Amino acid sequence: MDPKHDAPTEFIPRVPDPPVRRRGLRWLAVVLVVAVLTVGSGIAVSRHRADAQPVSANTDVVATTPIVRRDLSTTRTLPGSIGYGPTRPMAGHLAATVTWLPRAGTTVKRGGQLFRADDRPVVLFYGSLPMYRDVAGPNLVGRDVRVVADNLRALGYAVGRQPSPGEWVTPRSQARSAADDESVETGAAGAGAAPHRVRSGEGVLTPALVAAIKRWQTDLGVPATGTIPVGHVEVASGAVRVDSVSAQPGDPAETPLMAVTSVRKVITVGAELTDAATIKRGDRIQVGLPDDRKVPARVVSVGRDLVASDSGIASGPPLLTVTVAVDKRQAIADLDSGEVQVHFTGRTADDVLVAPVEALVALREGGYAVQGPGGLVAVRTGLFADGWVEITGDGLTEGTEVVVPS
Repeated sequence: MDPKHDAPTEFIPRVPDPPVRRRGLRWLAVVLVVAVLTVGSGIAVSRHRADAQPVSANTDVVATTPIVRRDLSTTRTLPGSIGYGPTRPMAGHLAATVTWLPRAGTTVKRGGQLFRADDRPVVLFYGSLPMYRDVAGPNLVGRDVRVVADNLRALGYAVGRQPSPGEWVTPRSQARSAADDESVETGAAGAGAAPHRVRSGEGVLTPALVAAIKRWQTDLGVPATGTIPVGHVEVASGAVRVDSVSAQPGDPAETPLMAVTSVRKVITVGAELTDAATIKRGDRIQVGLPDDRKVPARVVSVGRDLVASDSGIASGPPLLTVTVAVDKRQAIADLDSGEVQVHFTGRTADDVLVAPVEALVALREGGYAVQGPGGLVAVRTGLFADGWVEITGDGLTEGTEVVVPS
């Protein structure tokens, strides 16, 4: 045996790792695996979010408003001006010479003196019928006699009893004796008389009315004849304001003497024919004043004569004059002139369901819908006015909330 090769081999036993070291290695491996998994999952999550659309942290707030029940009206707004309304000429109606005229701006009321002719007053009475004949003759019947009776009564003169419509009277000439007055006034007809049945709106020149005329004439300082010759009284619908004077003393009285207006401040509107056709006397309206107040008013009159439009350099279509009066005169008492906006009511829908116009959603197939609690609801639209719209639709009632842009 070769000592070099045959010598026994030294056995070196393997000493196992201490338990603590083995446990440390295992925990290290676990930590590494978890770290790898965490990083991998982080990368995966990051890639997933990168591929998706970004999500905003802020969400839109949806605004809603309830459907309400109310009246709805369209309006047309036309410009107007404050003043005393249109002027009208006034002329005398008697062959005489003008001896006195009022100044511009003068107000003449019932029983007042409009002018003087042959140094005798021409007096203003209120009414709708001009004095077209002499008021003379016992039991004269007519609407002009009624004007005299009504005005003298309003001035404080006792005119006695006036025959009622349906009663019979017999007009007579002044040549008949006063002894027959009582029998004629009660309807007893004399020989050859033509009885007249009093109609509504007519007056009768009774002895009591004749006496009232005489007392009135005495107070005026004129001969107390008990008759009123044509031209000694002028008739207007109410008090007048002298806007301008076009004559002078010495001129004939049977010519235009002055221009007069109403004494009440009114608003004048120029309306085209299409607009004026829907405006009626007595219509209730709103007037926007220069200080942004809105006041109630009514239509007093709608003119019948077309006037030229003064809308600047280019002449516009002819207009009809609409006169408007505010309910409370003091609302424009401090305004001698000024431009206003007059709001006329057009179409009206009473007691209907309405929603703001912006609540409507246009449908691709046509028509409209609103966004209600259960989704879109198709609606039928009616009147549009002032930012509201009349709607009807399945399930829609007063108080239903609908979406509007916020």
